[in-house]
Amino acid sequence: MALAAVRWAAEEAARRGCALQLFHAGLFETADLTARQRSPEVPLLLERAHRWMRRAAQVAEETAPGVRTEYLLRLGLAADLLIEHSAEASLVVVGSHGIGGLRGVAIGSVALRVAAGAHCPVVVVRGRVNPDGPVVAGVNEDDCALQFAFEAALSRGVPVIAAHAWHEGLMDEEEIVEAESQSEEEELRRLVGTLARKYPEVQVRSRLIRDRSASRALMGFDDAQLIVIGTRGRGPVSGGLFGSTGNRLVAQAACPVAVVH
Repeated sequence: MALAAVRWAAEEAARRGCALQLFHAGLFETADLTARQRSPEVPLLLERAHRWMRRAAQVAEETAPGVRTEYLLRLGLAADLLIEHSAEASLVVVGSHGIGGLRGVAIGSVALRVAAGAHCPVVVVRGRVNPDGPVVAGVNEDDCALQFAFEAALSRGVPVIAAHAWHEGLMDEEEIVEAESQSEEEELRRLVGTLARKYPEVQVRSRLIRDRSASRALMGFDDAQLIVIGTRGRGPVSGGLFGSTGNRLVAQAACPVAVVH
């Protein structure tokens, strides 16, 4: 439970007017062991977990005074338990590195697995947080991510940049490429227009980017405060557990990344 993720989640809970549940999971040996059988390290591990939770609650209160916090300490694997618990949550927020300092482990085991398998949107807090930057949405044929981006931008009072990356086939002729570009632009305009009418207070800019790498295109927005992607749709975002776009953004983006299912 990285403290940067706690700060981000506390601010988001304050915006939504909901409680912030601080979650920590650990393998403290099986619960059915007698006190004599248990390792002497178990009480120490439990005390450390409670200390982390108290510190996280303090950070949450400092970040968003008055936010209501709850503790949830579970026995088991963090990724599995978070995915299970996400069925009852409106949003799961995880850090890109664990509070214990095992750099890189969270991306491979917890953050990536939760982002791919959760039942609700997941935000992986990494990089810097630019509170004045726009919310950037990676647009595909599924508008769930775009709607999440509009709602996030509305609550923050910042613009949305709706970005769609596409590339032509290797053998396409110039006329075909031009037709494909026009088709992609019209589809982007249609998706953005529908939500722009629903959220008239949000300023929106559309960007059609000719690039084979959707993740590279999205990471090109250096001033973004949040990048939002979906897990379904056409192109690099679709397929597999997560897709190369999601993998790269969660691991390398310079700002927090929201994954919308």
